[in-house]
Amino acid sequence: MHDIYESPLNSRYASKEMKYIFSPDFKFRTWRRLWIALARAEQELGLDITDEQIAELEAHKDDINYEVAQAREKEVRHDVMSHVYAYGVQCPKAKPIIHLGATSCYVGDNTDVIIMTEGMRLIRKKLINLMDVLSRFALEYKDMPCLAFTHFQPAQPTTVGKRASLWLQDVLLDFEELEFRLSQMKLLGSKGTTGTQASFMDLFDGDTDKVKALDQKIAAFMGFDSCYPVSGQTYSRKVDTQVLAVLSGIAQSAAKFSNDLRLLQHLKEIEEPFEKNQIGSSAMAYKRNPMRSERIASLARYVMADTLNPAITAATQWFERTLDDSANKRISVAEAFLATDAILELYINVADGLVVYPKMIERRLMSELPFMATENIMMEAVKRGGDRQELHEKIRVHSMAAGKVVKAEGGQNDLVDRIAADPAFGMTKPEIEAMLKPENFVGRAPQQTEEFVRDFIRPILDANADELGLKVEINV
Repeated sequence: MHDIYESPLNSRYASKEMKYIFSPDFKFRTWRRLWIALARAEQELGLDITDEQIAELEAHKDDINYEVAQAREKEVRHDVMSHVYAYGVQCPKAKPIIHLGATSCYVGDNTDVIIMTEGMRLIRKKLINLMDVLSRFALEYKDMPCLAFTHFQPAQPTTVGKRASLWLQDVLLDFEELEFRLSQMKLLGSKGTTGTQASFMDLFDGDTDKVKALDQKIAAFMGFDSCYPVSGQTYSRKVDTQVLAVLSGIAQSAAKFSNDLRLLQHLKEIEEPFEKNQIGSSAMAYKRNPMRSERIASLARYVMADTLNPAITAATQWFERTLDDSANKRISVAEAFLATDAILELYINVADGLVVYPKMIERRLMSELPFMATENIMMEAVKRGGDRQELHEKIRVHSMAAGKVVKAEGGQNDLVDRIAADPAFGMTKPEIEAMLKPENFVGRAPQQTEEFVRDFIRPILDANADELGLKVEINV
């Protein structure tokens, strides 16, 4: 349809898998699984619920009669009770025990936890594949010297692979945060209207042990280890804040990568992939704009800003619950996941197709290396009998003169010629040029890269080998 608004996160950016996790179908199927879990647990704990009733619920857990639920909601203005009614239409024998003792948050909040958990599992898979792509790139270029920057000013050289290891380090930190958050996810369970489980105490005639066991059984049926021990009607909205903080961290890492790559593309050292028939600019046909990296930055900015929503929501909940979280939560949580998913799809695609230009990298490095080698040159001249203080002053004067030639006059760096012509240094031009081997200025960059991948990344990839091989296609 072209006459109504549709979110670009849905139509342009997020993957089919993430869109399904946040779809109505996934939500309402999960509601039915939760009603089955509740019925099974209540049956096992002694309530009068038959196998036939549970079998009837199982038989219709996936064929949701949406038209019945929608028609009912127009009458009663309550989504949960509309779906309870629709399920009861399909399951007349089980109708009396559907949602028994529960409040709306039993399905609503437990489903939200399940959806966020499934979303994080998909994000986890994509982080693993991203680490695989970045680690292969880092190892391939671990020995290639390049100019490094501090303050975006030329600094001591590094290697292309070592720089990629910095991107990889950020992703590893995000992965570790995600692993921790996944390990902490719990269901709300069956807590009742204000979290006291009063309705379930009535159902089980005041048997505290059975009411406690009900939570544990529901968690086990739904694939969780436990439920939150205390709550109001809802689980603490700080959980949403904590989950989105992980997504914000991923967005930050991706934005850092995209900014670095856009600068490198400006320097003509490394470019993002560019399709054969892709148009970079409508006005300037020669341009190869880094549009995928720009899209990463744009979506990342949205995710980072979006994390304010659950933070404010958590801070402004009243006592055991208010409903001012609902509309905001439906939008902010879903869109944070969809946008982060899109960011990772882009990140993997770009990182897997990076185009490296070794000659440009070498030319820029060699244009600056003489300045960086001056200390080495000075120390060698001292070994040959020169005066350190005198040489230091001469180096300073020669460097400023060469810098003027480069910056003010647009000429080539002639620092080596100036030093070779100065008898105080006692060195020939070939001797000085022999000292300008880039690999002598990168320190342990190659070893650091190799050790980092071997000791920290490879074990994760090996332990998750079945998650690798994700193929990403981007609609440019």
